[in-house]
Amino acid sequence: MILHAVAERGDPTQPWLVFLHGFSGDHREWQPVGERFTRANRLYIDLPGHGSSANVQVDGFADVDALLKATLLSYNILNYWLVGYSLGGRVAMHYACGSRADGLAGVIVEGGHPGLMNDAERAQRWRNDRQWAQRFAQQPLAEVFADWYQQPVFASLTAEQLDALVALRQQNHGVGLAAMLLATSLAVQDDLRPALQARTFPFWYLCGEHDRKFQAIAETLALPCHIIRDAGHNAHRENPAGVVACLAQILPANL
Repeated sequence: MILHAVAERGDPTQPWLVFLHGFSGDHREWQPVGERFTRANRLYIDLPGHGSSANVQVDGFADVDALLKATLLSYNILNYWLVGYSLGGRVAMHYACGSRADGLAGVIVEGGHPGLMNDAERAQRWRNDRQWAQRFAQQPLAEVFADWYQQPVFASLTAEQLDALVALRQQNHGVGLAAMLLATSLAVQDDLRPALQARTFPFWYLCGEHDRKFQAIAETLALPCHIIRDAGHNAHRENPAGVVACLAQILPANL
């Protein structure tokens, strides 16, 4: 089994940019950014429970890793960068820190959590995610997302931006979202900080200037945080030009 993805091919001698969206997004999330790198080969993936992978179920990060590896191999992708936002960033970090990342050129994470550091935090997160999962599975998505975007991490959203996101996200499949939320909850994710600090691959972290929570998290990684101006947690959506400019500094110049 592989994940649904959309491939856009550029120069066959250039590496692939493999884009991983956040929770409740799909392969379209990164396209306004990715299409600016015309020489690169680009793969936009639908993660399990999302988009055209809505019916794909996983039991945890190991299953996601296996699906991602199989998907890359199905496109004969042997030289690539992982670019992930939020949930997609966590998937990218987990995959890169494992033993299956052959051909990985680098990882770029926007607003992705490296993992909780104690059992009390994990227990609280599990209770929280179970409540959200129950709502996603049982209630109208417009109502659930209207509440979802009231969480502090989304405080920088304007009323117009919030309405647009609720309208977009309610097109999802609630049961699929619920299953993926629990399968990849922060409560069951390893703390990846030790592995990231011992990494052998290049790694960059991005977050919006209004995303104070994830700027603080970046500090725990002891790595520079590339700040995207005029943006909150979903920086590539709120300021795609700013993210493009940042990626242009990180990626090979000929892309």
